Amino acid sequence: MAGNRRKKHHFSRIHAFSCGKTSFKGDHSLIGGPGFSRVVHCNDAESFEASVLNYSGNYVRTTKYTLATFFPKALFEQFRRVANVYFLICAILSFTPLSPYSAVSNVLPLVVVIGATMGKEVLEDWRRKKQDIEVNNRKVKVHCGEGAFDYTKWRDLKVGDVVKVEKDEFFPADLILLSSSYEEAICYVETTNLDGETNLKLKQALDATSNMHEDSNFQNFKAIIRCEDPNANLYTFVGSLELEEQQYPLTPQQLLLRDSKLRNTDYIYGAVIFTGRDTKVFQNSTGPPSKRSKVERRMDKIIYFLFGILVLMSFIGSIFFGIATREDLQDGKMKRWYLRPDDTTAYYDPKRAAVAAVLHFLTALMLYGYLIPISLYVSIEIVKILQSIFINQDLHMYYEETDKPARARTSNLNEELGQVDTILSDKTGTLTCNSMEFIKCSIAGTSYGRGVTEVERAMARRKGSPLEEEVTEEQEDKASIKGFNFEDERIMNGSWVNEPHADVIQKFLRLLAICHTALPEVDEENGKISYEAESPDEAAFVIAARELGFEFYERTQTSISVHELDPVTGTKVERSYSLLNVLEFSSSRKRMSVIVRSEEGTLLLLSKGADSVMFERLAENGREFEEQTKEHINEYADAGLRTLILAYRELDEKEYIQFNEEFTEAKNSVSADREELAEEIAEKIEKNLILLGATAVEDKLQNGVPECIDKLAQAGIKLWVLTGDKMETAINIGYACSLLRQGMRQVIISSETPESKTLEKSEDKSAAAAALKASVLHQLIRGKELLDSSNESLGPLALIIDGKSLTYALEDDVKDLFLELAIGCASVICCRSSPKQKALVTRLVKTKTSSTTLAIGDGANDVGMLQEADIGVGISGVEGMQAVMSSDIAIAQFRFLERLLLVHGHWCYRRISSMICYFFYKNIAFGFTLFFFEAYASFSGQPVYNDWFLSLYNVFFTSLPVIALGVFDQDVSARFCLKFPLLYQEGVQNILFSWTRILGWALNGVANAAIIFFFCIHAMKQQAFRKGGEVIGLEILGTTMYTCVVWVVNCQMALSVTYFTYIQHLFIWGGITFWYIFLLAYGAMDPYISTTAYKVFIEACAPAPSFWLITLLVLMSSLLPYFTYSAIQMRFFPLHHQMIQWFRSDGQTNDPEFCQMVRQRSLRPTTVGYTARFEASSRDLKAKIEDSL
Repeated sequence: MAGNRRKKHHFSRIHAFSCGKTSFKGDHSLIGGPGFSRVVHCNDAESFEASVLNYSGNYVRTTKYTLATFFPKALFEQFRRVANVYFLICAILSFTPLSPYSAVSNVLPLVVVIGATMGKEVLEDWRRKKQDIEVNNRKVKVHCGEGAFDYTKWRDLKVGDVVKVEKDEFFPADLILLSSSYEEAICYVETTNLDGETNLKLKQALDATSNMHEDSNFQNFKAIIRCEDPNANLYTFVGSLELEEQQYPLTPQQLLLRDSKLRNTDYIYGAVIFTGRDTKVFQNSTGPPSKRSKVERRMDKIIYFLFGILVLMSFIGSIFFGIATREDLQDGKMKRWYLRPDDTTAYYDPKRAAVAAVLHFLTALMLYGYLIPISLYVSIEIVKILQSIFINQDLHMYYEETDKPARARTSNLNEELGQVDTILSDKTGTLTCNSMEFIKCSIAGTSYGRGVTEVERAMARRKGSPLEEEVTEEQEDKASIKGFNFEDERIMNGSWVNEPHADVIQKFLRLLAICHTALPEVDEENGKISYEAESPDEAAFVIAARELGFEFYERTQTSISVHELDPVTGTKVERSYSLLNVLEFSSSRKRMSVIVRSEEGTLLLLSKGADSVMFERLAENGREFEEQTKEHINEYADAGLRTLILAYRELDEKEYIQFNEEFTEAKNSVSADREELAEEIAEKIEKNLILLGATAVEDKLQNGVPECIDKLAQAGIKLWVLTGDKMETAINIGYACSLLRQGMRQVIISSETPESKTLEKSEDKSAAAAALKASVLHQLIRGKELLDSSNESLGPLALIIDGKSLTYALEDDVKDLFLELAIGCASVICCRSSPKQKALVTRLVKTKTSSTTLAIGDGANDVGMLQEADIGVGISGVEGMQAVMSSDIAIAQFRFLERLLLVHGHWCYRRISSMICYFFYKNIAFGFTLFFFEAYASFSGQPVYNDWFLSLYNVFFTSLPVIALGVFDQDVSARFCLKFPLLYQEGVQNILFSWTRILGWALNGVANAAIIFFFCIHAMKQQAFRKGGEVIGLEILGTTMYTCVVWVVNCQMALSVTYFTYIQHLFIWGGITFWYIFLLAYGAMDPYISTTAYKVFIEACAPAPSFWLITLLVLMSSLLPYFTYSAIQMRFFPLHHQMIQWFRSDGQTNDPEFCQMVRQRSLRPTTVGYTARFEASSRDLKAKIEDSL
């Protein structure tokens, strides 16, 4: 039975809280009032009282559509594109006599375009639906009556159900902890998915329910919970539990949140209080937004522009047509006799010229509609889907360890990947692996450890050192121990006994084995000991002590037992230390101490903490190794390591007894400042310490993170870190990633100042809030002044701000100042950020800077940020899929972001931009030939081309080459994209889709249309075209002009392509060939079907040499302007990619001088990353040498 394996740890000695002894005060008086009206009938979810409350179920969905909303929402998505609205109007008008072409030829392309795009939406939403099905169909044990528990799907849970969650399972809803497998009803919870923290949180049930350890205990259990209404705050909870007519207060200590995971606890029982959308994790999320890229939004503006030109052309044509129609019949004489103005309809009636002009305006609107490419949207959709497939199948972004490829969950934002200006990143699980490794240490002034950090590897690679390869070979030879990456034969395997300061090393390792709050777990099968600690670095210290000969193996309420290596006998001996007090770590104390009594009766104070607080607590006779230790910790910090100072002192009995009385009294105090009193008393005893040394652990970054950040920095992309972790942790990881470095000035905006703490104790909360806001504002102003004064110097600034300060910094009257300061800093780190704050910061950057933002994270706490950003990238890690389910793109490792942006992002942006520009070019070239002919034919509304020539222009003859361009074209290879990251700035600056470039392509289209029309009309109208001497008719002129258009736009494509594949050759030359085949086949059909195209090619055009000659001359004349412009621009005003193409063709891409010349064209200096760190170190060294000379 479960009771036989219950664990009996006494945690009150280790942890600061008093178990189950809360009382009704403060916020609990609000229960039952507004915002605190929820009533939960525990274990009675089917009762009438529970059913009338009508709380939401536990079914959740992240899909964009449902069966009921698909058609209205999907059609809205399609028809919010202005071009599609226009084509819908044209399709309706095509059924009227106003239409210059048949209805079928107009409606069919629109139906195909809309249908294809909606089909893509269905496929993408179905993927989300499958993920929802997987989550909703997970199972959990639920009490089903008579003390029995049975498995039920998550989606079927109701408020009030009692569930049994077992070890390593996720909580299916927000629960109130009733009891657990531990005697004291505590449990360990991992909240990585919620706040990004890997530390295990300790939760404890109320005393009133803590004895319910068996399934049968719940047979007659009934209780009523009254609590706050659903809200987004993860860190507060107010409620009460009524059991057997007794009221018990509920706090966050009893709250278990959905998507948290149960750890190191066999099972827990909990009552469901919030389900589905009411859970706090979903309250922090928003619905999946409909995101559109900036390129697509600008494309809409171009459509508006072209539509304006279309209306202008139609208006001008209608005026001229109205004037000509009015003058058609004067004094009985007919000017345009072939229109029979004396016997005609309203369309050509001289007596109603104004009506005729209005009707002509509508006809012209339809006729010139080919200026606006109907196939543009569907072609872009096809291209984006194919681009997404390439992203999904890129082996360089496949993570073999977890079998996770990159996955573009939506294809709408491909080109946006090439324009990212700011990345907002989570820390835990995104930049790091959620693990710490003990890698180096300094003991008695001597540095030990030959391990190499990610930062050191990156810097070695920058210098061209073989360090990385050598280390990799060494590491492959030894077995991997999680948390321990230490290698030094001087102190391993008991060799430390031969070191000069063996006594100091012994005390150092003993301190590591004793000064902690970790719990040992013995594997019954092999006897190996593992540790569960509240933080990964604490686990790393205990593991390091074990590996170096001091194995912590047992903890009781009052003692810690260690297997120690005896330096005299060289054997392991068991030693037990009485645990007297634990002085806990806090962000203000920045240290942790324990007081123990050895077997000899010696009282020892063992302490470890940050160098900023430990050095000042050293005794005069305890500073023997201070200088060497400081030098070592600076080296460790520069290598991106987290350092702690270790020190100790012996206490005398009298001093300890006095301290213990005062400390116990402070801990038992019920005053609001209990913790501050305890800290003050601890401060008195943590002094006169003797320095032993320092530890250095690597907050293990994911592989390749420093290199990735360095490349992104060189590309001009800014990186902000938004984390729920403590400020110290975030700063350390900033150093490890090279976002921070030695010498970089830091603007720290914190609410942990003594003044802020004093304000928080004030009873006048509104006055305290106003004062705190004023403090934050003052710190921001001071930071802005520092930023303004530093513009003249070389030193960049870093902004570090905590969650409470961020609350005020994001208020309407402060946020502009905060953003101005943040944008001016090289690095921005926001600590203790809630999910809402992450989303608000992302929104602020996105809306105020109008630059493209990318958010990346791996937990449910990142969902709001991912959805708020222009692009959301989810890390598909080993735990949780909430971020991935809400992301636009999923990758397995942060380092893949480098290739995703610098290679795929650059290519997609370039391809889509070139594709859109070319689309508008070819449609303007085609549409203006219609306009010029209309002007030539007195704006009669007669199209120069056959109906199906018009309809198939964008579908068959010119669309496939542009799709090939959008899928396959490369300005430079992936290798050069990564070698020259500044190439990415073409997208950030939007060089390839600027208005200048767009208008340039439009003018090229107008010029080509003019050359085609005037060349053809003047070359053909006066000449005999056939052997019999017949001159050309409308059908021959239209066919010849159309042939010239097909040749010109396809050859223009061939000139624009920089990376030819056989597919592009096939589509370009195949499109031209297909035009001739179509002309033959269509012309051979019955005249009723082929109309003006009947046998026009086989009988008229093909036998005439002038047809072929005109085509050749028009082609050469049309391409000459573009060819001339391209040659001049490439030679004298090259863009970044053209410079690299030059160097590649000249074989100079490995020449450092030329590479440096390219890099110097960057508009934004590189201030973060290991390259910037290396350059700063080089500058400092050079300055020192110059000073010494």
